[in-house]
Amino acid sequence: MSRIGKKPVPIAKGVKLSLAGHHVVMEGAKGKLELNVHPLITVAHDSAKNELVVTRPNDDKQSKALHGLTRALLANMVVGVTDGYKKTLEIQGVGYKVEQKGKNLVMSVGYANTIPVEIPPGVDVKLEGPMKIHISGADKQKVGQFASDVRSVRKPEPYKGKGVRYEGEKVKIKPGKAFAGAGSK
Repeated sequence: MSRIGKKPVPIAKGVKLSLAGHHVVMEGAKGKLELNVHPLITVAHDSAKNELVVTRPNDDKQSKALHGLTRALLANMVVGVTDGYKKTLEIQGVGYKVEQKGKNLVMSVGYANTIPVEIPPGVDVKLEGPMKIHISGADKQKVGQFASDVRSVRKPEPYKGKGVRYEGEKVKIKPGKAFAGAGSK
């Protein structure tokens, strides 16, 4: 058995759950999430303990992989609709800034033009000054993917550390070329 897959998923208070075949819908304070479960995997609701139980039909390699994956996705959905997910990005560099214009983030990060990045639906963005971006939402995958897309506009470079980085991310700074001076060979 999968160590992750065999653990039941506890349903938090305030989460509305509906199971229809292989379609799971969860609704909570932070939003509504849906998941289409693979046909090999069975999801059942144990109403006595108020938890979801994920089972697989056999020990094939694909079934084992889908077992743990499905359980993890369901657990992420429960956390997403109750607490939500949040990522914070920092911008470092002279003249680097970000501003929100409608449904776009407009980034000025050292290129000749500003770079617009479209904010996907289901993701909330709040700016703390021109140097910090707070990304939040119910769907862990959307929040993480959008944070990665924003970071990929200008990844931190290793010589001065300029660019967009996750909050608390350490960038290893390389030493620049050493100047040998005149007369040395």
